Amino acid sequence: MAVKEHQPSASPASTAASAPRRSDGTRTAILAAARERFAADGYERATIRAIAKDAQIDPSMVMRYYGSKEGLFAAVLDVDLRMPDPAGLDMHDAGRVLVSHFLDLWEENEVLTAILRVGVTNQAGAERMQAIFRDQLAPFAVRACPDPEQAPARAALCSSQLLGLALARYILRFGPAVALSRGEIVAWLGPTVQRYLTAPNP
Repeated sequence: MAVKEHQPSASPASTAASAPRRSDGTRTAILAAARERFAADGYERATIRAIAKDAQIDPSMVMRYYGSKEGLFAAVLDVDLRMPDPAGLDMHDAGRVLVSHFLDLWEENEVLTAILRVGVTNQAGAERMQAIFRDQLAPFAVRACPDPEQAPARAALCSSQLLGLALARYILRFGPAVALSRGEIVAWLGPTVQRYLTAPNP
């Protein structure tokens, strides 16, 4: 007769360690479902119940983690662009670096793409996207441009190229834009972004 191996019960420490992992997974599922739902339905029509159903959890869990639809929406639109440190860059190469960086951001995961979809369908989402690019891209532009007072306008012009690329390639999926290789995109857009950052004021 085989002896059944004893399976030790989980220690309190291991149980505690697994709790944050479960919590992180739940939050990730909620945010992913919320991004899709806000993008598809807009803020007003999206409901906590629908988001919870998409995430395959109880609606009470959404409220537990985010408190309200407003809190969830704010969490959906909270993103760090992880901008490269301008202090360590050759500003004559800034355009290429920025385009390469944003290609990494768009292609690493779908979070920024989903947020852009929310931004083009919802006024609050658009305002949040404006704030993200203003607050995180403008300091880079200040360091690069010849006149710091022009940094907001230059950052906005850079944003128009970067967001336009994302819209055409990842959301609207224009065939020629999708077909471009990474090197081709950097070669085309890098000099344009560089000009926006460092060229004399026209």
